[in-house]
Amino acid sequence: MTASSNRKDLIVLVPGKDEAAVIRGILARRRALGIRSVSAEIQFHPDRDPGCRLRAHEFLRRESGRFEHALVLFDSEGCGAERQARHELENEVEQRLSTAGWGDRAAVVVIEPELEAWVWNDSRHVDDALGWKDKRPSLRDWLISEGFLAEDDAKPGRPKEAMEKALRLAGKKRSSAIYGRLARKV
Repeated sequence: MTASSNRKDLIVLVPGKDEAAVIRGILARRRALGIRSVSAEIQFHPDRDPGCRLRAHEFLRRESGRFEHALVLFDSEGCGAERQARHELENEVEQRLSTAGWGDRAAVVVIEPELEAWVWNDSRHVDDALGWKDKRPSLRDWLISEGFLAEDDAKPGRPKEAMEKALRLAGKKRSSAIYGRLARKV
């Protein structure tokens, strides 16, 4: 943001609280990411993933004068166009944003298949966040034994279902805080 501008740096449109927690967590890691401090506002589309896909341009049109940049984030699964390639969905939404006054100041991230895919990686923080610290079998071994993960895969094919079941077995409630904690650490 320039000193002469009253505009904020970034507006982020997301379908829900979990995605908002991830964005907040990522923006809190500015030093680790090598970025400057960003003034950001996160808004929710009331129609969740389909709303972000189909009407982000309408929702954000009035904001193009208040913000330098816009980011739209939503899941491929549940957006209503699951068979369409991720990059095609991103391009379509970016084109609509461009013609709605954003020009080249907007970007779209479609998560394939869904946000929970970002949760799964080989960090000990994942085990901790999901309540599997020091549990036996290990979280990875449990995922394999339950059929959520093949031996050679890095992430479960059904990441949301795997996360929900892992949390349930660990006696931990699903919450946006888990997503935020992981985004700040992993």
